[in-house]
Amino acid sequence: MKKLWLRALTKYLAGLILVGLLLFLPAGTFRYPGGWLFIGILFGPMLLLGIVLLVKAPSLLEKRLNVKEKESEQKKVIGLSSLGFPVGFIVAGLDHRFGWTSLPLWVTVTAAVIMLVSYGLYAEVMRENAWLSRTVEVQQGQKVVDTGLYGIVRHPMYAVTIWLFLSMPLVLGSLPSFVIFLFYPVVTIKRILNEEKVLEEGLTGYREYKQKVRWRLMPFIW
Repeated sequence: MKKLWLRALTKYLAGLILVGLLLFLPAGTFRYPGGWLFIGILFGPMLLLGIVLLVKAPSLLEKRLNVKEKESEQKKVIGLSSLGFPVGFIVAGLDHRFGWTSLPLWVTVTAAVIMLVSYGLYAEVMRENAWLSRTVEVQQGQKVVDTGLYGIVRHPMYAVTIWLFLSMPLVLGSLPSFVIFLFYPVVTIKRILNEEKVLEEGLTGYREYKQKVRWRLMPFIW
């Protein structure tokens, strides 16, 4: 337990420092309200969720800390994400410094609310699915989850993270950054198509689940 706690804390602090550097260095100042608002919304709930998982579901926390993909197709997706997110944050910082865009307050507030709601739904998905790993794999003893949000769409975690990540650049007040973050839905679709092949081949009952729940990300659209 102590080792897991240290691992989670180290990763949390590293992420906090990295995001801070990616935002405030390009901005050239710490007087970046959108940057502080974003960090508060992102890392506040993240800390709370991590503590809850450590106490209630340490095995799930360990799975969420594992990002080493085995699938070659998924490695490409991770690589694109590793490039896209830092670029998006840097552009947001530069946008603040040079004043490329100026978003109305209501846009920032709405985006902040969407981020918080998305985090709440993120936590709910984790509560519903104890096999929710960050890597694409079929785990020993894994069963198909078809209730709750999984009864609406087949990939509620991805659906929620799309809303979460697309709201981020708007909280930061940057339209150019938002355009960059549009890469995420594209790579998510690529990830889902590969993931479903893996699940169909290795997870008993997944083919039947696909027939029961038709939509992948959004009802009546896809």
